[in-house]
Amino acid sequence: MESPATALTFRDATDADVDALVALVESAYRGDDSRAGWTTEADILQGQRTDPEGVLEIIKSPDSRLLTVEQDGEVVACCQLEHRGGHAYFGMFAVRPTRQGGGLGKVVIAEAERLARETWGVTEMHMTVISVREDLIAWYERRGYRRTGRMTPFPYGDERFGIPQRDDLQFELLIKPLT
Repeated sequence: MESPATALTFRDATDADVDALVALVESAYRGDDSRAGWTTEADILQGQRTDPEGVLEIIKSPDSRLLTVEQDGEVVACCQLEHRGGHAYFGMFAVRPTRQGGGLGKVVIAEAERLARETWGVTEMHMTVISVREDLIAWYERRGYRRTGRMTPFPYGDERFGIPQRDDLQFELLIKPLT
């Protein structure tokens, strides 16, 4: 019998978290380990999803925070929040693959929205999602995000973002009012 779940701890990432956060993000999106969850991008992108430099840049940026979620002393989820004037940007969202599908993601995104609204007074949350990720977009739509149809190109040729396995990748802007 599984022990009752202990409380989640939400905190801002520190330099000491970089390696654990890179490992978490990579495990959620890339390679065979990511297939344990439903958010994998392994079939559309290979290579890295992020790197220590990118994670450290978010941690050090005065307009960003990398929200780290722990349970029982283990990092189980994270997301980036960035203040961009009247809205916040939500990115680098990762939930440990073995913890996906149990409601943890819903709790994390709700806390991220609350923090953005209360900390910065923003009225909207923005994010970009690879447009071919229909299941993921549908999940965000169930959380109140709407598709805008506004696309930006995928950075083909920049392996910091992965190695595309198809030629039709682009990002779509999703927006949610935070009123």
